[in-house]
Amino acid sequence: MAYPPHFNGRKYFNTVHTAMNAGSMPSILWKFLTYKGKRTPPGPLGPFRISEQALAKEPAQELQFTWLGHSSYLLELEGTRLLVDPVFSKRASPFPFMGPHRFFPSPVLPQELPPLTAVLLSHDHYDHLDRHLMKYLAKVAPRFICPLGVNKHLEKWGVPADKITILDWGQTIQLGTLTLTSTPARHFSGRWFQRDNTLWSSYVLQGKQRKVFIGGDSGYFPGFKTIGEQFGPFDLTILEIGASDPHWPDIHMGPANALKAHIDLGGKVMLPVHWGTFNLAFHDWDEPGETIIKLAAEKDVTLWLPTPGETGQLPTANKISYWWRNIKH
Repeated sequence: MAYPPHFNGRKYFNTVHTAMNAGSMPSILWKFLTYKGKRTPPGPLGPFRISEQALAKEPAQELQFTWLGHSSYLLELEGTRLLVDPVFSKRASPFPFMGPHRFFPSPVLPQELPPLTAVLLSHDHYDHLDRHLMKYLAKVAPRFICPLGVNKHLEKWGVPADKITILDWGQTIQLGTLTLTSTPARHFSGRWFQRDNTLWSSYVLQGKQRKVFIGGDSGYFPGFKTIGEQFGPFDLTILEIGASDPHWPDIHMGPANALKAHIDLGGKVMLPVHWGTFNLAFHDWDEPGETIIKLAAEKDVTLWLPTPGETGQLPTANKISYWWRNIKH
């Protein structure tokens, strides 16, 4: 697939105009500091525990998914096991004492993870790239796959360069019998005060009989339809539904636009992620889950919403756990 240029020699950028926010930064910051709402659960969640099925030494042959919270998950197909955007830290932040705090602990500890084929990263934001976990995985994971520039972070944290595969949009690699292609997303990147020095990506994973779209983070854009036309239809789309807000409508989708993206992609089953784990926006903490259920029913879209730690194989009908409603008061 031919893409328009998305790098000017210094910074990466989106191929459609993308505003970072629709309001002034001071007003947004003030709202973050003062707005209460229901941005966090009113009581404890879990504890959640990863299933024994996910810890099997041999990866599954059938399409299998284990959600670890937010945008972190294990994805298995045809004997390949990917750990996607893993963040196990208590905070999605550069600081251990401040920043978005997890609503529940990770369902699995790093040392409990099963053997991996590769760690797959979509971009370098703190809620998708965990420095402490990367330092551990550098010793045990055989391969890391990331967008342009993210390799610099990994190398700094001890991942050997020969373990890292770096992909630009449109580039393809083989993972056993699977084909993985890096595709565009509409987002941005950055850690500390650096912004857009690294690329952000989505991915297409193609097996002998199954196709999966791995969305990463993205606002809605026409690229979903382009990807669907070239690579679809998809048996499963994994799309973000949380952290959206009218203040930044171009960089996160929210439930309605995620559903639109799923349809553009030619998706059969939609698995929403990027919600229910960190307080990253002004919406109620459980609003994305409740809203996507309502909207998907209106569009007759099949949803898969597992409990954190739960392992399952591709369903043929709605599979909704409603885990977020089990709050301990």
